Amino acid sequence: IHRAMQEGMSIEQIHELSHIDPWFLAKLKNIVDVEKRIQKVCHSREDCHSERSEESPCFSRDPSATPQDDYHLNQFVNNLESKNSNKIEIIKEAKLLGFSDLQIAKLTNVTEKEVRKFRTKHGILPITKQIDTLAAEFPAKTNYLYNTYNACENDVQPGTKRSVMVLGSGSYRIGSSVEFDWCCVNTVQALRRLGFSTIMVNCNPETVSTDFDECDRLYFEEITLERVLDIYEREQPMGIILAVGGQTANNLAIKLAENGVNILGTQASSIDQAEDRHKFSKLLDDLKISQPQWRELKTIKEALEFADKVGYPVLVRPSYVLSGAAMATAMNDEQLTKFLEKAADVSPEHPVVISKFILDAKEIELDGVAKQGNLAAYVISEHVENAGVHSGDATMVVPPQRTYLETIRQVKKIASRVAQALQINGPFNIQFLAKDNDVSVIECNLRSSRSFPFVSKVCGTNLIDIAAKVMLDWPIPEITLKPFNMEYVGVKAPQFSFTRLKGADPTLSVEMASTGEVGCIGEDFEEAFLKAMLSVGFKLPIKSVLISAGPTKSKAKFLPAARMLNENKITIYATEGTAKFLNENGIATQTVNWPLEETNDSADKLIMDGKVDLVINIPKNFQAQELTNGYRIRRAAADFGVPLITNLQLAKRFVQSIAKKDIEELLCKPWSEYTF
Repeated sequence: IHRAMQEGMSIEQIHELSHIDPWFLAKLKNIVDVEKRIQKVCHSREDCHSERSEESPCFSRDPSATPQDDYHLNQFVNNLESKNSNKIEIIKEAKLLGFSDLQIAKLTNVTEKEVRKFRTKHGILPITKQIDTLAAEFPAKTNYLYNTYNACENDVQPGTKRSVMVLGSGSYRIGSSVEFDWCCVNTVQALRRLGFSTIMVNCNPETVSTDFDECDRLYFEEITLERVLDIYEREQPMGIILAVGGQTANNLAIKLAENGVNILGTQASSIDQAEDRHKFSKLLDDLKISQPQWRELKTIKEALEFADKVGYPVLVRPSYVLSGAAMATAMNDEQLTKFLEKAADVSPEHPVVISKFILDAKEIELDGVAKQGNLAAYVISEHVENAGVHSGDATMVVPPQRTYLETIRQVKKIASRVAQALQINGPFNIQFLAKDNDVSVIECNLRSSRSFPFVSKVCGTNLIDIAAKVMLDWPIPEITLKPFNMEYVGVKAPQFSFTRLKGADPTLSVEMASTGEVGCIGEDFEEAFLKAMLSVGFKLPIKSVLISAGPTKSKAKFLPAARMLNENKITIYATEGTAKFLNENGIATQTVNWPLEETNDSADKLIMDGKVDLVINIPKNFQAQELTNGYRIRRAAADFGVPLITNLQLAKRFVQSIAKKDIEELLCKPWSEYTF
């Protein structure tokens, strides 16, 4: 519709094609008309940002100037003032209609900063209003604030100078969820206990951080540079905390610093050094810390040459992205070219790095808090799945159950060196690869992570409370965080929504897909693990299972688990290749046909008829794009609500757990009963 209006199509024609009421179309047309006027009035880059002052040569009078010269100078000044007057009026109108500074900048071919400078110079500023919760029947005194240009006076005055501004996570989507809201709320609570006034900026009414009584000032606003600067300049807080709002808040660090904002905690230059894949990889090289071979993308030809040199698979890694967006594992030249183009679209302002993908490596995470570069508190956790599954989709275990002590020692040592090099001052998360006691770094996030609430709950020590004190340069108590001495185990399992996402392939990859998670505690790994799996939709007991174990290597690795199923008298169905392999190894297995053969006893029909309690389907490729037999099986499991496992390590641990524990053995105890 926007494009049609730009090209001159009438409201009547658009109404006939879209059936949208002409009243609404007329309102949209107002916006398009203002767009055109902005471009016409502010057509010159020089007009928009080269504001001449009376001290500039254009306004100084040459002593030898003639009356005629004075006349021309006055004409120039009058014309400039007229142009400015027109620009001021059109930008006022644009702001009333909801245009952002960034939109105006794109329309006028200048920067967002230049638009802001012009706007503030001429007094075009938003007004702070309270959300009226009483329908105008009585004066509403609420802690629900927002900024608007469609008002005449502020409902509230700037708060105390001893205030701290905290940025929330913004709208919920994959990768940015309730875990970051927990971090925001705990930060605000910690600050209030320390005697600071708090200002929360967030735009999601479903969050606890937007409850009216959690903070002193609550702004319902989007997390953008313009909105944050407007509130910061009005409230004049001591500083802003970015590190607890996830990627959305962290991405503003450099631009906020350029605008003179006092960032509390780790500084913007360090955040940029960690977020920029090229800069961070170079830092690791300088520190002689191991990492997979890498190269910054310059051309697709160079990327293909690099992949040919190190061998597939390779990992495409854009900078400054949320939830691994556009990150992908390429198995061949065709996939690499496709993934590189997608990554460049997602992160156009920052470099895309490709690195060697290490097969069969364990992934380990460290969630920690550093003070002025020194490690103050940390928790190490391991993933059940091997590297290649996004950390937000991985099943996480605290404390690590299958990690060498030497590996853990190296993880702590590397984390300390990285914290010192980046002068981290607040929360951070580092992800590691470990293979045969060789430890290398995947990435480092200088902010809280989605695992902070989980590790804090399991270990009984609130890492965000510590981080808040560190960011405010407050003394921190002696920390007695000893996760390796715990008498219990915590497991966090991801929750997926594939049943509601029609047509999506329910597989795991380096790009996040889960929409939630559940953390559980047990006396041992098997108890905590099965509790977590039950909590995300798995059902016990398992009486029958359908297996498609993928390539021969996967079949061989799954063989001991398949034998456990057989010994526990669980009926095994399998697709042709897997069934043949299992039967040849003495495991009684019933063969079922592939879905694409469209027979009455095909694998997907078995699922539809409710004859299996669990589907184990290991994809042959990391990120297959075509609709294969495997896809049909996975999709049938999602559509009919049958628990599905698509990861070999997870499948093995699940089978081992149900072989060791009956559902009656899973104890239901409150969190408070576990020893801290």
